[in-house]
Amino acid sequence: MKILLTGGGTGGHFYPIVAIAESIRKIAKEDKLLDPGLYYMAPSKYDERALFENGIIFEKSHAGKVRRYFSLLNATDAIKTLIGVIKALFTVWRIYPDVVFGKGGYVSFPVLLAARLLGIPVVIHESDSHPGRVNLWASKFAKRIAVSYPQAAEYFPKGKVAFTGNPVRKEVMEPIKEGTREFFKIEEAVPVILILGGSQGSKRINEALIDVLPELVKRYCVIHQTGKDNLEEMANTAAVILNESLHRDRYKPFAYLNSFSLRMAAGAASLVISRAGSTIFEIALWRIPSIVIPIPEEISHDQTSNAFAYAASGACSVIEEVNLTPHVLSAEIERIMEKPGIADAMRKGAEAFAHKDAADKIAREILKIALTHAQ
Repeated sequence: MKILLTGGGTGGHFYPIVAIAESIRKIAKEDKLLDPGLYYMAPSKYDERALFENGIIFEKSHAGKVRRYFSLLNATDAIKTLIGVIKALFTVWRIYPDVVFGKGGYVSFPVLLAARLLGIPVVIHESDSHPGRVNLWASKFAKRIAVSYPQAAEYFPKGKVAFTGNPVRKEVMEPIKEGTREFFKIEEAVPVILILGGSQGSKRINEALIDVLPELVKRYCVIHQTGKDNLEEMANTAAVILNESLHRDRYKPFAYLNSFSLRMAAGAASLVISRAGSTIFEIALWRIPSIVIPIPEEISHDQTSNAFAYAASGACSVIEEVNLTPHVLSAEIERIMEKPGIADAMRKGAEAFAHKDAADKIAREILKIALTHAQ
């Protein structure tokens, strides 16, 4: 049995694919099935270690990007996509998987089209509350469609859709509570705010934070994932503005938090400030109150709708970037941190929103279709 996984370009696509691969292997072992061959097709490996640890074979694919604005690059990328489709046809035919799973995004298009032309069953997953164009197109021939937000279901054929939530890797599902203060050198009884600007960090969030940092560290410890390119600037600026502060050591900047550090930070945090990507689903599983700051709609068409869809569960508050000022950020932090009733309601909302078994549900459906096709 062979299963081909496609999607990627960002951690928001890649790591849910890894989570599904984990579940496929686990369920195959539990059900005493032959260990399936897992393949991943994308323009890059993204995280080579994660592929190796899960026994996933990488196959390179090619795809041009489709921009939502006028650009001459759209013409050259259309040629890239055509070449990508031809190459994908040969690669998919060579592997000839029993099912293809697509996570969406333009990089999955050539692989899904190849599967369609070769008559291979397709399963897709939509991460956003408003589906992307590739998944809307693929839904016409996909056997099954999984969605992360219930709002997305209305865009797809009813008989095919299941509301599963978003797959999350097992290694980041559960926060680590023990030893977190020692790990980050945090004083006892000081509340912790965790700031996650995505894997690349967020310059806009960083700028708003700097202006309120001297006041924040008087009451809170701030663990901040700045992004690799922003670490030096943030650390140097913080060192200057906190130079005379008695609590300057309460600001903890990191370029990137790996899985272990992220779980430790989650175990200590009373509040998370985050973008509105796939991190939302991790925060929900952690059951931590949050402030979500979506990337503006003109840059990312999905984050604003995702943020408000999550807020509808009561799990977070939303600050749109156009309203993100130091005063607004500080006031919202204080409102949540100083009023236990608000934080408690957010924790309940997060717990109701979370779907711990998302990867297992999708993996079982993939295996079911693969076994049927293999017969």
